[in-house]
Amino acid sequence: MYSIKTAIRVRYAETDQMHGVYNGRYFEYFEVGRAELMRSLGMSYREFEDAGFLLPLTEAYAKYIRQVHYDDVIEVHAMLKGAPQARLRIDYEILRGTEKMTEGFTVHSFIDIRSGRPVRAPKMFLDLLDGKL
Repeated sequence: MYSIKTAIRVRYAETDQMHGVYNGRYFEYFEVGRAELMRSLGMSYREFEDAGFLLPLTEAYAKYIRQVHYDDVIEVHAMLKGAPQARLRIDYEILRGTEKMTEGFTVHSFIDIRSGRPVRAPKMFLDLLDGKL
């Protein structure tokens, strides 16, 4: 397993009438974790796209355990639990201190920009994971 942690302070604009983070924002927090996971491997999303590949979202899931509030400092844990093949699954946990607030995952397909067709995980991406999983 390979994982990273990213801290985020919740902004007022991310909350809703119930005084907690709006449910759709958690997927934005997942995105922050995903982008930082890519960077920690040594390649940004932009560099991945410049290399000729896209990672469109095909599935997303979130389980809301506890409500996150304005000004909370949360930590997004993004995890790769196995080497991707045709799809990439990233698991997430959002913690406030040691308390798990949310968990979930996203699934992405590897797409060749030139053809627009799904492909297996590119060798250059698998090379970034070499020895980390």
